[in-house]
Amino acid sequence: MRTRAALLSAAAAAAVLAGSVTAAPAQAARPAGLGWQKCGTADYPRLECASLEVPLDHARPSGRRITLALSRVPHTAPASQGPLLVNPGGPGGSGLALAGFVASALPKGVAARYDVIGFDPRGVGRSRPALDCAPGHFTPVRPDPVPATPALERAGLDRARSFAAACGRKYADLLPHLDTVSAARDLDAVRSALGAPRISYFGYSYGTYLGAVYAKLFPRRVHRLVLDSVVDPTGVWYRDNLAQDHAFDDRHRALMAWIARYDTAYGLGRDPARIEARWYAMRAALAKKPAAGRVGAAELEDTFVPGAYFNGYWPYLAEAFAAYVHRGDTGPLVKLYRDLAAVDAAGDNGYSVYTAVQCRDAPWPRDWNRWRADGWGVYAKAPLMAWNNAWYNAPCAFWPTGPRRPVDTANGALPPALLFQATGDAATPYAGGVTVHRLLARSSLVVEEGGGNHGVTLSGNTCLDEYLAAYLDDGTVPRGAGPADAVCAASPDPKPLPDGPAPAPARGSALHGLLGVRP
Repeated sequence: MRTRAALLSAAAAAAVLAGSVTAAPAQAARPAGLGWQKCGTADYPRLECASLEVPLDHARPSGRRITLALSRVPHTAPASQGPLLVNPGGPGGSGLALAGFVASALPKGVAARYDVIGFDPRGVGRSRPALDCAPGHFTPVRPDPVPATPALERAGLDRARSFAAACGRKYADLLPHLDTVSAARDLDAVRSALGAPRISYFGYSYGTYLGAVYAKLFPRRVHRLVLDSVVDPTGVWYRDNLAQDHAFDDRHRALMAWIARYDTAYGLGRDPARIEARWYAMRAALAKKPAAGRVGAAELEDTFVPGAYFNGYWPYLAEAFAAYVHRGDTGPLVKLYRDLAAVDAAGDNGYSVYTAVQCRDAPWPRDWNRWRADGWGVYAKAPLMAWNNAWYNAPCAFWPTGPRRPVDTANGALPPALLFQATGDAATPYAGGVTVHRLLARSSLVVEEGGGNHGVTLSGNTCLDEYLAAYLDDGTVPRGAGPADAVCAASPDPKPLPDGPAPAPARGSALHGLLGVRP
């Protein structure tokens, strides 16, 4: 689903160096010890890095091996609670820098008792081999995603087929083993190499599904389990994407309403519906004449979708929108496409792993007539990302490797888990958190009421972070009646940028610069 690969910058990454599944006996990597070496950055000076060989096929532990890139911030307290593995989502997101962020963002007394472990999942980033199916697949300008003509639909289908075929040609031996179950077994290989009888796990977005699958396979090897912005495992992945389209549209309309509240700053009017009409007029104009030959309709959508994940981008998006409407100035828009656009941030590697994992994890419709009918059905009610998202996932209609059966993540054998969910989350809609709360016995759900950001802990909401810290400290979870065990108020929406030259848009908060943005 659309929590695209991590927004971690290339520079930071380089610096850090279906039916139920029955768990087979652990086929762990050779426990020869990990050769940790310092690889700290200016932001996270205590980071250490190592690599670990694991079987490509866990059913054949003596066969071909691949390499996982790992990072850690070691514990400093006299007594440790063991490893805390962290994952930013994707699939396709690098987790190396996330270890440094989590260790620095948690209360010192809590972080000191864990070895915080980051990792690049198989195929990702500094793990080897790393996928890159079709370099430059998202080079602008792409066809208008809305297939309003037969020619546009053919163009989209040609791109999807060619991407799937390129993956099949380059990685025929790897694609059958790029899936969430294989990645979960990798986690247990990491556990074994660390010499730990159990691990704790903290995952965002797609990382919540990875964590739930690991917990299903190895329930007695879980110490603590934190899932933030929760994937609905009953819809992986086709149905989840359709639900996501509606949630993205709701979030975009929230942005339009926010712009309307600040008409004195942006001059786009006080009626959100009319502001939205102006946005679609901008889209139509860019479809005919892309800004700077780079930002057409598809690229405009890619530029605005990060605003559905993190409202800290709203002032920048509103400034660029207003500059285009009032002055015909495309400069701010082109700059935001360069700095924020989700597909550029994901990169060729991130998208290659995203498709490989999602297409392999579960069945997708192979009849394009089903995609067409569902696409137009969603578009009639939620046009913003209906077709952009469909084409993003369309290679799965032509994927060269057959699907696995989805994992039934219902689990009664776990210790209490802690879930976090915002009611307005677009990438992983609220219903997913409620569903997983029901599937994981003894779990607790903490809800950010009225929040719309994706990835809500360790990003400034003290109420949420207190529940997280208490749980990681001693396992305390809230217990309440109803769908939620605890409710926190959402953090306030941002304000317009101050007058004067606009600062460069940071990639969200420190957290949102590391998270995946399509689950």
